[in-house]
Amino acid sequence: MLMFILPAILVAVIIFPLFSIYKGRVDRKGAKRRVVLNLCSFAAVCCIALLLPTVAAAAPGEAASTAAASGSGLGYIAAALATGLSSLGAGIAVAAAAPAAIGAFSEDPKAFGKSLIFVALGEGVAIYGLLISILILNKI
Repeated sequence: MLMFILPAILVAVIIFPLFSIYKGRVDRKGAKRRVVLNLCSFAAVCCIALLLPTVAAAAPGEAASTAAASGSGLGYIAAALATGLSSLGAGIAVAAAAPAAIGAFSEDPKAFGKSLIFVALGEGVAIYGLLISILILNKI
């Protein structure tokens, strides 16, 4: 039971500082400080999660199973990072390309095909990240 409650509490503690940002009650400087605090706490929880299985292995016979569990956990983290960061990059690319494509299309309707290609190239980054995460998950 503790294995399910403790991660839920950690996730709630990490997400809690961001609620006031989403509600719009924090100014820009305070929002930046809360996001940095959130990223630092997330990094600390990830480090604790990586170090915890190695500390918990007391007997030599359990070390191999703990190493295998740690390796599969790192594989899941790698798959999540591949998907998440590639989607973030694709969102940034589309956020820059789509308004430019709409502006070019409004000035010249013949530029629709060319501008659509640039928007689709940004989405391709997310698909490549998803493909890499599927390949990582197949190796676990």
